Amino acid sequence: MQRMVVWFSCGAASAVAAKICLSKYAGEYEIAIARCVVANEHPDNDRFAADCEKWLGVPILNLSSDRYADCWEVWDSAKFLVSPYGAPCTGAMKKEVRFKFEMEWYPDVQAYGYTYEEQERAKRFRQTNPEVTLITPLIDEFVGKSDCLAMIERAGIEIPTMYKLGFNNNNCIGCVKGGMGYWNRVRIHFPDVFDRMARLERSLSHAICRQDGKPVFLDELPKDAGRHVEPEIQCSLFCFRAEQFYELQDKEAASNDNTVHDRVIGHSSK
Repeated sequence: MQRMVVWFSCGAASAVAAKICLSKYAGEYEIAIARCVVANEHPDNDRFAADCEKWLGVPILNLSSDRYADCWEVWDSAKFLVSPYGAPCTGAMKKEVRFKFEMEWYPDVQAYGYTYEEQERAKRFRQTNPEVTLITPLIDEFVGKSDCLAMIERAGIEIPTMYKLGFNNNNCIGCVKGGMGYWNRVRIHFPDVFDRMARLERSLSHAICRQDGKPVFLDELPKDAGRHVEPEIQCSLFCFRAEQFYELQDKEAASNDNTVHDRVIGHSSK
């Protein structure tokens, strides 16, 4: 049987993608639900992951870097924060961890929680990672970000704290890919992180944000700068359709002896 890894990021989209994949592909693939754990994430993410394990009915495999304790160590080592080509923390804390898992478990297919609005991101991923056979269950089912948040709530799961605080994504606290509006929200809810990043920017002589095309350091960032729209939670027709699909599949699995649990793994080698 071929193998599939579904990458779970503690975001609502990745959780729904995992749910759909388990319902749709468990008969075709041996499936791993894998999470790259990063210490800079909100501690509530562990609670959310545990709730999702109960909802999915399978364990989530926790992976982490064996070189760095957190993103602060990565930035200190790399001596830079972010560039047009990405951030060193993404490479060290997620990509390297993902590659190591791939070399140990050899998945044939990988599933990511790209939403219907993120078709261009999925396209770029395929272009830059031609060796990966990517599936996008949310795009295939026309499911958007607001749908995913609604589906998590309708499943009786409390959404992650970062969403409740108004952040659009459940990224690390103090993501170097964030813009001015994002960092002003960090300033409000996580002032210690904001201040630490402001000091790091100065020590590296590198500003994360840009205003009117020019770099602006966090310690000079106007408090009203930027735009940050809070996440919308709304279940569309496609949300209801996806729910009906996996609920039906769950009922069918429950009535059979060969359940989805038999085809979901912990960490093993091929």
